[in-house]
Order: sequence, then C-alpha cells, then structure tokens
Amino acid sequence: MTIEAPETKIVEKSRIACDGGEGALGHPRVWLQIPEELGWVECPYCDCKYVLKGREAAA
Repeated sequence: MTIEAPETKIVEKSRIACDGGEGALGHPRVWLQIPEELGWVECPYCDCKYVLKGREAAA
C-alpha cells in the first residue's frame, strides 16, 4: 500500500489560511505564518506544505 505525498502549494504571501480545501470533508480553518528563515510551513491538520514563491529550493 502506498501513501500519497501531501500537497505542496506555492503562495505569494507569508500569512495564509488552510481549511483542507474539501468543503465538509476538510478541516477547521487555521491561519499559518511562513517563517522568513524557512520559507515554508506545513498545515498541522492535512500536512499540506505552503512554500513562499521564490523559496522553492528551501523546501
């Protein structure tokens, strides 16, 4: 059995909201802040990785 890798999204702002993106099947909306030194952050619910545009190599 293989497990799908979490989704990675390239974003332009360092503060983003994640709700799982699947309507009623998603999760509560959480606001995430991408740390400047890292350039990415993962959602604690769905493990989606948000990468700041231009920092893809850091992720």
